[in-house]
Amino acid sequence: MLTVVVCVVTVGALYLARDVLIPITLAVLLSFVLAPVVALLRRLSLPRVAAVLMAVMLALGTITLIGSVIGVQIASLARDAPRYQRVIQEKVDNVQGTFLGRINDLSRRFNNEAATAPEAPSTASPPSSGNAPALPGASTGANSETRPVPVEVRPAESSALDLARTFISPVLGPLETTFIVLIVSIFVLLQQEDLRDRLIRLFGSNDLHRTTEALDDAGRRLSKYFLAQLMVNSCFGVLVAVGLFLIGVPSPIVWGILAALFRFVPYIGAVLAAAFPLLLAAGTEPGWSMVVWTAALFLISEPLIGQVVEPMVYGHSTGLSPVSVIVAAIFWTWLWGPIGLILATPLTLCLVVLGRHVERLEFLDVLLGDRPALTPVQNFYQRVLAGDTDETLAQAETLLQDRSLTAYYDEVALRGLRLAATDLERGVLRPERLERIRMAVSGLVNDLSDVPDQNPPEKDQKAAGAAPAGTSVSEKAVPHLPVPDVPLPPRTERVGSWASDNPVLCLAGRGPLDESASAMLAQLLTKHGLGARVVPHEASSREQVGRLDTAGVAMVCISYLDISGNPAHLRYLLRRLKQRLPGIPMLVGLWPEGEAVLSDATQAKAVGADYYTASLRDAVTRCLMVAASGAQDPAKGAVVMQQEPASEEGPV
Repeated sequence: MLTVVVCVVTVGALYLARDVLIPITLAVLLSFVLAPVVALLRRLSLPRVAAVLMAVMLALGTITLIGSVIGVQIASLARDAPRYQRVIQEKVDNVQGTFLGRINDLSRRFNNEAATAPEAPSTASPPSSGNAPALPGASTGANSETRPVPVEVRPAESSALDLARTFISPVLGPLETTFIVLIVSIFVLLQQEDLRDRLIRLFGSNDLHRTTEALDDAGRRLSKYFLAQLMVNSCFGVLVAVGLFLIGVPSPIVWGILAALFRFVPYIGAVLAAAFPLLLAAGTEPGWSMVVWTAALFLISEPLIGQVVEPMVYGHSTGLSPVSVIVAAIFWTWLWGPIGLILATPLTLCLVVLGRHVERLEFLDVLLGDRPALTPVQNFYQRVLAGDTDETLAQAETLLQDRSLTAYYDEVALRGLRLAATDLERGVLRPERLERIRMAVSGLVNDLSDVPDQNPPEKDQKAAGAAPAGTSVSEKAVPHLPVPDVPLPPRTERVGSWASDNPVLCLAGRGPLDESASAMLAQLLTKHGLGARVVPHEASSREQVGRLDTAGVAMVCISYLDISGNPAHLRYLLRRLKQRLPGIPMLVGLWPEGEAVLSDATQAKAVGADYYTASLRDAVTRCLMVAASGAQDPAKGAVVMQQEPASEEGPV
């Protein structure tokens, strides 16, 4: 309720104080445009005051020049307005005569056939025998006619004050606004550092890092947006002016300037810019060729500028979602009129920056920003929770464009399964939902069976990958490292159990989703030349472990999404497996990292596994190293492996 009240009060204040806030807002935004110019003049050894005044005078001169050109061109068009109007009227009449006339004939025919009631004959009233009163000045003769008295209305004499009010009043408002904008811009540019320090002191003196980052982000985004838009829109205006000149449309310069200005209005600016030249082209010549060429000019130039030039200048996005731009344009137009329509995008951009750096205003970033509302991990969990394997596969194909299959499983799939395991532990995951998740993940793993486990060529040399937009800080810290290339001898040259078809036994933990993690590990091992098979947890129970098929097993990998901080059952499981498979190395994978057994060497030794890993990449690497050192024929010499240093994850 407090948030609603604050929002209502804020909107009301913006509406009631619009006469004061609009010039100030324009001045602040103009200062962002002029700040690079001031910095350039300062680098030329000009004092700050001189640089600011010169930049403002340059802006004022540009605005005056543009206004003068527009005024002269409009005056020239006004002299020929009757001719344009006559040509347009002739075209409209021709169109009506060709199409609308036939439609009207059909409509009248249909109405006449549908009419069923005959018209009643009209009875004229007999002329009155009485004498009507005669009008003043009218003749009373039998054949005389009544003549109306002519009346002439003459306007009153206008005084000099009335003439001044008529012609000067419409100009005073824009001049007053322009004067306020320029004065405020001068003071903002002169006191730029002081205003920044005051904002930091007012809003974030307790957290200088976050406040400074927010201000720098806002300034960088706004300056980039305005300068890029100014450059792109200027190119659009020049292109339109040159094209209209070649086509033959009168006053092409004014339409190029208006096209550049209208393009600051999101989405509908180009449509508004094209309306006037099309109307003028229709009134310039009797035919339609000029109209067609003018329409083609705008239909070609706008996509060219929007889809080719803009991404080259400032990227594919300004940080706002398309829906938020439309909603913001409607909102600010309702609030501040046409000026609000032009200011909608930069003001909304400021709100998004606030949402990204102020925790209580994070909803603004979620509602208006272009970053995904859900992280890839959350999106994965939401899709498998709904049982939508197709959309999960589509997301996987998108993420696999800049990472390996192992990185996708580690950074997205296993973390999503961990969310499911947490919900299952809290008791909020129903059995049918759990089964739906298992089926979706199983289908996903099967669909990815043909995907090679390697980074894309352009990503191979990058040590740390940048996670896609919307990922959390912890996700961005995970590097997209491929599995190291560990050479293995051909299966026909391996010795012992490593020569079997499936030397690695991937045993699922006791969690209902651990078997899905084991399936991912088995698939990755198979892609790297080590056959593996998945065994459910029930096969390792006290009753079933004696009947466990251990033929051709050279290594056992146990997968756990969660051991709930109590590794006793894991210790008992390893004891049973060592009795059943003596001398076979045991690897325990805890997905993801965070369990105490990974960092506590004493606890890890007590559990009894040979190797511990916290990622599928490390598990595959360890299995390949063990296989390379144990599968080599002694007659050909052992493979010399370099010992890896102990990592922060715990014992290796």
